[in-house]
Amino acid sequence: MDRLQSMRVFERVVNEGGFAAAARALDMSAPVVTRLVADLEDHLGARLLQRSTRRLSLTDTGQQYLNRIRSILQDIDEADAMASAQTSELVGLLRLHAPPVLASYVISPLLAEFRKRYPKILVELEVENLREPPIEDFDITLLGTDEGFDAHVIARKVIESEAILVASPEYLQRKGMPLEPQALMQHDCLRLKMPDIKTRLWRMWCPENPTQAIEIDIQPVLLANHTDSLLRATLDGAGITSVAIDVVAPYLTKGELVRVLAPWITGRLVIYAAVPSRKFIPQRTHVFLDFLMEETRLQKARAMAACTAI
Repeated sequence: MDRLQSMRVFERVVNEGGFAAAARALDMSAPVVTRLVADLEDHLGARLLQRSTRRLSLTDTGQQYLNRIRSILQDIDEADAMASAQTSELVGLLRLHAPPVLASYVISPLLAEFRKRYPKILVELEVENLREPPIEDFDITLLGTDEGFDAHVIARKVIESEAILVASPEYLQRKGMPLEPQALMQHDCLRLKMPDIKTRLWRMWCPENPTQAIEIDIQPVLLANHTDSLLRATLDGAGITSVAIDVVAPYLTKGELVRVLAPWITGRLVIYAAVPSRKFIPQRTHVFLDFLMEETRLQKARAMAACTAI
């Protein structure tokens, strides 16, 4: 007996509501369908279906067995599809979801190169700032959070980042480079406005001594709840701001921004890529995740090198 075939036939009989309907759906003869289900029952030593001239119903054992084999058959189908995807052409729609900052500074700069490598993968990017994004509706959802992230989602860590202080060369030429954290009190500081964050206090620490943090009392000259606005103002010479190094990596590399008060940092951020299920991830999702991790790490390394060279 081909047990796998018998399991599939049994599931189809239940789904179609009868042996004749299942036979038509499977392109088999009704006697063959009946025999395969009977062979399965003989193998199990249990009756799975109650048969009558008017209706077909599951026994209690049949219901329990059906519940188990459905997930088994799904796993087998997904394993077959995954194996096929390894050798098939990379095509299809890749749906991404990200908050504005990660969409602008992490995903968008990589899309041109990704499209060159995989021209038949169509990328659809949804940009929203939601507390609970609909992870199940997308192939990949980027999440930016602190080190304490503990959500009931299937997520892969993309990169760990630090928030650093930066300013434009023009601002530093005009106002001077602060040589110690306390000097920030005499500088024009630009702060991101967030709930439950004291905007007049900048908490800072060195990565080597994270438990020895200090708080600097500042008077911000600009408060904004929009990272793009703060970054634009910083690039234009408005002052010093705190931002994730991965966001400003291209500007550091080009010399458009300069790191201030290295090696002090003002926070840590971890970027995760969440997927709706671990059971079957399309190959196009795998290649984008690998590409994303490779490119963000290279970009961060270039930014760190630029900071060190100053």
